[in-house]
Amino acid sequence: MKWSQPLIEATILKRYKRFLADVDLGGKTITAHVPNTGSMQSCWEPNWKCALSLSNNPDRKLPYTLELIHNGESWIGVNTGNANKLAKIWLTENLLPELTGYTVVVPEKKIGLSRVDFYLEGHPSLPPCYVEVKNVTLKLDGIAQFPDSVTERGQKHLKELMEIKKSGLRAAMLYIVQREDVSTFRPAASLDPQYATLLREAHKSGVEILVYQCRMELQELSLGQSLPFELN
Repeated sequence: MKWSQPLIEATILKRYKRFLADVDLGGKTITAHVPNTGSMQSCWEPNWKCALSLSNNPDRKLPYTLELIHNGESWIGVNTGNANKLAKIWLTENLLPELTGYTVVVPEKKIGLSRVDFYLEGHPSLPPCYVEVKNVTLKLDGIAQFPDSVTERGQKHLKELMEIKKSGLRAAMLYIVQREDVSTFRPAASLDPQYATLLREAHKSGVEILVYQCRMELQELSLGQSLPFELN
């Protein structure tokens, strides 16, 4: 995923009110939009380097968006909306070995009263597949973990995937790790034990768990390596 225009490097000063961050941009303090509803634990500290995108929309109150933060080891993708953009590219271009061969990729597929991030069909020998996507930025004990706070919505998604699998279709949970200073993934049981329990149940029921790391660069975000996961 290439940026529509080059990102602008700055220095983050503080994040507040969830969706706001003050950054130092060339000696001037400006406020940027933070497209992330999570705690952003382990993703930022004052005076870390960051990167912003700039919108040309004159109606936007905050033209700058916080996209990446650098902790001295890796860029960290804090715009959670980019995870679904990446997933759409990877699925459409058949870049994920576990999900290749599907010719139809439908975002935001409605099922019952809910929507699942992606629906795949057209594989000659496999049933249709529903894919839910999660953006992973938390690093605890040197390991990539999700979620970074209690997520009832995330728990609901796992339950829905288990029901989809029970109906005879494929169901997959795709975790996109937007940082390169980790090599393993596991659910954050210390922050949301119920989510960790449900993920173990989902795995046992046949829901596929896929974890892929991004290559994090200022110029673009691209598909990296598959990461092993731990469920204990």
